[in-house]
Amino acid sequence: MSTLDYRKGLHDLGQGCHAWLQPDGSWGWSNSGLITGSGTSLMVDTLFDLALTREMLAGLQPVLDHHPLGTLVNTHSDPDHVNGNELVGEDVEIIASEAAAALMTQEALDAVARVKHLDGTLGEFARHIFGPFELDGITATGPDRTFSGEDSVDVGGREVRLIQVGPAHTPGDALVHVPDARLLYAGDVLFVGGTPIAWAGPIDRWIGALDLILEMDVATIVPGHGPVSGKAEVSTMREYLVSVETQARKRFEDGLDVDEAIASIDLGRFADLPEHGRLAQNVLNVYQQLDPAIPRPDRLTVLTKIAALEGFSPSTFDEATAP
Repeated sequence: MSTLDYRKGLHDLGQGCHAWLQPDGSWGWSNSGLITGSGTSLMVDTLFDLALTREMLAGLQPVLDHHPLGTLVNTHSDPDHVNGNELVGEDVEIIASEAAAALMTQEALDAVARVKHLDGTLGEFARHIFGPFELDGITATGPDRTFSGEDSVDVGGREVRLIQVGPAHTPGDALVHVPDARLLYAGDVLFVGGTPIAWAGPIDRWIGALDLILEMDVATIVPGHGPVSGKAEVSTMREYLVSVETQARKRFEDGLDVDEAIASIDLGRFADLPEHGRLAQNVLNVYQQLDPAIPRPDRLTVLTKIAALEGFSPSTFDEATAP
């Protein structure tokens, strides 16, 4: 599938596998998937809010009429992949890695919802990136079953493999592999057309996860954000992470502090990627791995750094919203 096919909604990937895509793939606009077997199906991730998840379930209904939903796998704990879990129904078994499950709490969900109501630049930035989403009134719904390492699910007679590769993007990232279709749902281990962000890391481990994908017998890969892709896009994202990790490590060894490193890194051909300000977290992640004594700011502090790096300020928003 080329980026020309990157349209919102249901995509038939063949061999009983589907993707639900949400352009443009930026903050919160994540993808989901559906794998069908004999008389049942498995969903990969829900969406950021209830309205979007309801829309997706309605769009999937022609498939679900013949393959009722039996299982939901959450690839990781970020709210844009789990916030719709409460809508799948009590008869659907929800599965996630043990590390992901530990973070799928009401407290974590509510913290993301509150950021839209903050004052100042951070609140403005949050409303800019999360404005389309209704994040209040969602009930955190965690897994019924967890796993660590690897697991498998029988989906109406076909094997679906679950492979934990986190900590990488988050502590509990998992790949969902459909061997007989040579297809992989990568969750946020793969970003296509946007900048990845290492909330957990280390980045070396994330690079290792991408190497694993490159070694797998897969032809079609559904990223967590972006169009359906292949191994070329995996290699491109790997190149970004290697470049950032190498440059950040060099600056650490040269004695630069985190902010100096962020300001001096050359993103080269990746400089024009959307969400380029996520570099702030990626460099911080490298520094924290090299020196565990470096403070670990919360996500709100990191979002403030990202907003600044992308040139956002209250005046920016005033100008953007002026008639």
